[in-house]
Amino acid sequence: MEDIQLQTKKLKKAVDTKDESSQADSYYNIGESFFNNGNFQKSEEYYTKAKNIYEKLNDKPNIEKASRKLAQSQEKQNKISPAISNYNRAAEVSYSKSRALNSNDVTRLSVNSAEAKEEAIQNNIQLNEKEKDKGGELAANYTQMADINIQQNDIPKAEVNLTNAYKISKKEAPQQALEINQKLTDFYVENKNFDKAIEAKKTVLKEDFVKENSKKQVEQIQELADIYIKKNDPKEAIDLLKKSYGIALEKGHTLEAQKSVKKLDSLYNVSENTDASVKLYRDFLGKLPDLVSKDKSLVDEKILEDTEQRIAQLEKEKQLKDELIRKKNVFNYSLIFALIVLIGLIIFIFRTLKKVQIKNKKIALQSLRREMNPHFIFNSLNSVNHFIATNNELEANQYLTKFSKLMRGVMENSTEDFIPFQQELDLLQNYLALEKTRFADKFDYEIHVDESLNTQSLKVPGMLVQPFLENAIWHGLRYRTTKGFLNLSFEKENEQLKITVEDNGIGIEESKKQKTEHQKARKGRGMKNTLERIDLLNDLYKKEISCTVKDKENNSGVLVILKLNLM
Repeated sequence: MEDIQLQTKKLKKAVDTKDESSQADSYYNIGESFFNNGNFQKSEEYYTKAKNIYEKLNDKPNIEKASRKLAQSQEKQNKISPAISNYNRAAEVSYSKSRALNSNDVTRLSVNSAEAKEEAIQNNIQLNEKEKDKGGELAANYTQMADINIQQNDIPKAEVNLTNAYKISKKEAPQQALEINQKLTDFYVENKNFDKAIEAKKTVLKEDFVKENSKKQVEQIQELADIYIKKNDPKEAIDLLKKSYGIALEKGHTLEAQKSVKKLDSLYNVSENTDASVKLYRDFLGKLPDLVSKDKSLVDEKILEDTEQRIAQLEKEKQLKDELIRKKNVFNYSLIFALIVLIGLIIFIFRTLKKVQIKNKKIALQSLRREMNPHFIFNSLNSVNHFIATNNELEANQYLTKFSKLMRGVMENSTEDFIPFQQELDLLQNYLALEKTRFADKFDYEIHVDESLNTQSLKVPGMLVQPFLENAIWHGLRYRTTKGFLNLSFEKENEQLKITVEDNGIGIEESKKQKTEHQKARKGRGMKNTLERIDLLNDLYKKEISCTVKDKENNSGVLVILKLNLM
């Protein structure tokens, strides 16, 4: 009783501080107090409350502990299905020995075979003995084994196992020892072995935990009297009941005194001793007021009732607080949700706009690529026209054959922003070969490729270099009076690809001077498109493409350097 009151105080503190772990511990300890006093219905109630909180906290060691005790309480009340469920839950969250114990208990309650039950119990006995468990678990195992022995009608083994269970439990689990003793005496009585039953009951009456507890002492004397009644020895039973009645009066146990009076009255009626019965009731009624005033159990019951009401009140207060918190959280979460939706909408709009911008830039990039093709085709067709005009039909046919191959390659890659380096290199080689055919006496050329470059896996923007080659030939080299030279090189420099276009033509400034009025009036799109493509590629793909175009010293040609990140 004192334990329950103490735990109630701890429970109030835990509720006030919102310490759920301590709340669960208090519920568990209250359940333990009820379990140890044999009130299994109440212990089940509080173990359940403890388990539910431990489950919420995902506290696996305590889930296992509470689930196992809950299962034991339910088993004591013959609630087998929920007991199996809780033993299973305990096994799920436990480790090594505990998992094996719980699994064995599931087997014991689930199977019908007595042999399988016996094996499961024996496994638990071995586990508990190995862990030197001298408390209630091992005693309970021996009691369970005795139940199997009784089912198998193995009387000697049942007697040995119940005796072992009693010896183990009497020091550390007195209430369990009393239950085992009662099972043992019931076992003897059922087998008409009244002398052994009387001996077992007299043994428990000598135990300190009975002699020091007057209420338990009265109960055990009454049970001993019941054995004598079944043995058909009313005289000894009457003497024992008078003794239990006297102790109950002296110590203030109203209900126990009343129980002794009823049993004595029943025995007097059998022997037709009406006077003794009347005298007994008069004595009981005369002493009842004083008896009630001394009866602490009635006060304890009232305190227990008040305590449970207090616990119920605490739980109700907690529920109200939780409900207020829940409503507050619902409002907060609703507000947060609305903000998230708003932010999500803003992000969606931003991303949509970003996608539109990217799409527009890709369309612009594609448009610039396509705009380059007519420009390139026009210049090439001019060369064909030149061959025809000079009656060089063979050269024109050869040129057209090379031109068609080049155009096929250009068209095949016209939809891609980046193409394999080897393909781009092939296109540039074909282009320079064509222009060499057109201006055979104007320039020679060389192409250098760094051996460290992986020409198959490396990707570059298609036709990005061609306009610079075209400018070098058409605006620089073709105006030389002697044969010029064009150098195209690809080098790996740090983590970049360096592309160099170098010629020894007349240079940019001189080329501008030699333009006709018609040429000056036309706005060239080749270089402008190329630079716009570079800007769009940098914006879309973060390639950090750079381009520098400058006259070499002494108007000795033009140097173009392109750099882009390797990919």
